[in-house]
Amino acid sequence: MSRDDKERAREQWSCDPAGAVYGSQHEVGTREFFDEVERHRYQEYAPWMPEVMGFDQFAGRRLLEVGCGMGTDLLQFARGGAQVVGIDLTPRSLEISRRHLSLYGETGDFANADCERLPFADESFDVVYSNGVLHHTPDTAGAVREIHRVLKPRGLARVMLYQRGSWAYLSQVILRYGILRAEFLRGNPPAEIMSKYVEFNAGGGRPLVKAYSRRQARRLFSMFREVRLSVEQLTRGEFWFVGRLLPESLFRRLRRRAGWNVIISARK
Repeated sequence: MSRDDKERAREQWSCDPAGAVYGSQHEVGTREFFDEVERHRYQEYAPWMPEVMGFDQFAGRRLLEVGCGMGTDLLQFARGGAQVVGIDLTPRSLEISRRHLSLYGETGDFANADCERLPFADESFDVVYSNGVLHHTPDTAGAVREIHRVLKPRGLARVMLYQRGSWAYLSQVILRYGILRAEFLRGNPPAEIMSKYVEFNAGGGRPLVKAYSRRQARRLFSMFREVRLSVEQLTRGEFWFVGRLLPESLFRRLRRRAGWNVIISARK
């Protein structure tokens, strides 16, 4: 990770930890704050997540979350019986994450670390999980190699990346901002557009953001013996008034092809 990109990422998530805005009516670190963040994440934003990510599937397994943020997902794995370890680039997120697990009676180990250089021995974990993190690091392929290295034989990597072929990418990044707002004419590539409009904060933080096609995602994980992809995260509101008219069966098919998130489940 280059120094500039690392500092941009630290600035973004130190100032604005991922998901914190949804609990902003409460003091950060309180039970009320965490409850509201969790409610929004799993009831409004991504109700598919507990099942697809398998929060209750890893009891007794040693699980590493790469980019644990405030510990929202890590807590769910701990509740499911996993022995959890979280790393993050930002000390503030780690502090919040420690408090989060402790407040709800769970335990875990934490480290301030870069996903491209994991501070663990080979074959240390049964599961490595990362949700919306690896597309923010310059050497995403290097981060995937590190995940492969620290996994035990037959260990599982479960990783979410932004999908380049998604409706959100095509309608917002390409059409709305790239074409209609003339960002392409100004010479700004899709990665710069996503940094400017998708992942930013009031303090001016603009981290690196990338998106991957399903073919590219599969190629990233080609060193694994088994790779499965699924696609999620699409709302009816993204289709404006037409969304309300779509039959559920059609919308479900669209979500599983044109969702913003591609989830990779890869077996070492």
